[in-house]
Amino acid sequence: MPPKKILIINGHPDKESYNFAIAAAYKKGAVATGAEVKELIIRELSFNPNLEFGYRKRTEMEPDIIMAQECLKWADHLVWVYPVWWGSVPALLKGFLDRVLLPGFAFKKREGSLWWDRLFLGKTARIICTMDQPPWYYRLFNGSPSHTAMRKLTMQFIGVKSVKVTAIGPIRLSSESFREKWLRKVERLGEKNK
Repeated sequence: MPPKKILIINGHPDKESYNFAIAAAYKKGAVATGAEVKELIIRELSFNPNLEFGYRKRTEMEPDIIMAQECLKWADHLVWVYPVWWGSVPALLKGFLDRVLLPGFAFKKREGSLWWDRLFLGKTARIICTMDQPPWYYRLFNGSPSHTAMRKLTMQFIGVKSVKVTAIGPIRLSSESFREKWLRKVERLGEKNK
């Protein structure tokens, strides 16, 4: 079986964040197994995050958006790394999703129907997100809104059926040993290509 093609998409706008260490740990584990790994660091891309006309007419496709689509199409496994802010993803990541996962690329509406075709069939995904509350609290008391939005309403909507979530928190006030332990766990996820 050929090596898995893995795309790591980092959605944190601050390059000094713990999320960058998480992405690096996953990459280290995946590369050690011979997987092909590419990275998309959204903060480094040049694009307008606003889908100006909705789907009424096409917003101009910048070179970085075209390149990002090529990377997404190339990958077997998508690894999304981002913080949970206000129960959702950062604005820059949301704008990236709006601009990249377009009709005709990620899904296709059926003429005269409420149904659609999923164009990302066969891919898998892992969401690794950080938060400032315990994951159990986020799940039980808040209903995990960002997990539902990314896993079900985004990834599964376009055909990525197997989507696993790794939630890490609380990060604020966490100890160095807590953060180091999680980096080792994430590296092991990379080694398993999951």
